[in-house]
Amino acid sequence: MSRVHVFHWHAGEAAALLRALRAAGHAVESTGKIEPGTFRAIGQSPPEAFVIDLSRLPSHGREVAVFLRGRKSTREVPIVFVEGASQKLEAIRKLLPDAAYTSLAKLPSALAEALARRPVCPVVPAQMMDRYASRTTAQKLGIGEGAAVALVDPPRNYGAVIGGLPAGATLEEAPARPCPLTLWFVPDAAACLEALPGMRQLAAKTRLWVLWPKRAAGKASGMTQQFLRESAAEVGLVDYKICAVDKTWSAMLFARKKPV
Repeated sequence: MSRVHVFHWHAGEAAALLRALRAAGHAVESTGKIEPGTFRAIGQSPPEAFVIDLSRLPSHGREVAVFLRGRKSTREVPIVFVEGASQKLEAIRKLLPDAAYTSLAKLPSALAEALARRPVCPVVPAQMMDRYASRTTAQKLGIGEGAAVALVDPPRNYGAVIGGLPAGATLEEAPARPCPLTLWFVPDAAACLEALPGMRQLAAKTRLWVLWPKRAAGKASGMTQQFLRESAAEVGLVDYKICAVDKTWSAMLFARKKPV
């Protein structure tokens, strides 16, 4: 019997996956929500394999796998990805070619093979922030040529923060109607909580980036990735991309959560 740790993003949808693993004789642990200390606890007692469900939020699953490979304590633990759209799988394979990829129906046999063939000199992809470090801020935020970008509560130096723009792109404070892309600068946790319900409504009409000051920048804002992710989830927003904007600001891209 092997100890297997499953990462998933919806308990109901993961039930069949967990049953299949237990029926195959594995001792199963699972994580449906990344909490502070989650990876520390896993690193202190690593399982014999990781199974990552890609049927929902594949970007989350990808970054979990990349993070696990980045830690010495979990680097050599086999990773098995389950399900996922072919286009998403192709991108993940480029990052992690030595992981296993399978369907739910073939999971028991794929896991058995992965356990028998632990990765030798496993591939260690660059972490997300490092992969996008060479891109311009406009590229990171998805600002293309001719784009109209709304600014909400921008700092005085927002021009320097965002940097050069593609041809025809414009930044608009208080636009008359929602723009296709919105950058919301959040100075602290209190302002975030107060405005989130209204920003949820806006997210139905725009791609919503939330920018907050990094701890390393010396800003006592109370803002962290985990705080923002959990606070946004409570009002029905889900994140699907993150980037470092500059030395002061980080950013996370949100959309309204689809009905289950």
